[in-house]
Amino acid sequence: MKPLPRTPELLNVARRIVWFKEPGEALADPLHFLAHVMTYGTVEDLIAVQKVVGKEDFCEVLDNPPPGVFDKRSWAYWNLKCGREPAPPLPVRRGLQAEKPGT
Repeated sequence: MKPLPRTPELLNVARRIVWFKEPGEALADPLHFLAHVMTYGTVEDLIAVQKVVGKEDFCEVLDNPPPGVFDKRSWAYWNLKCGREPAPPLPVRRGLQAEKPGT
């Protein structure tokens, strides 16, 4: 994925949505940043982001989703927007699944 420009609009979106990182650091990882926008972004955030990325970039995030970011609703919505119906299983973090009793 191409790097994202550090525009004032994108830095503001990054500051609000990826609050646990510095805005420039959040933009340096486009897949992670866009996944957060796709899950937690407002309409205004999406308008700002869509000035620099296109549908193919959102679809690329779905090809390489960071586990633990998407919720069921946003995962289903973005897969539908990218023409993927039915949506594949939601990505999960490895090693965090609860062990079954007796295993």
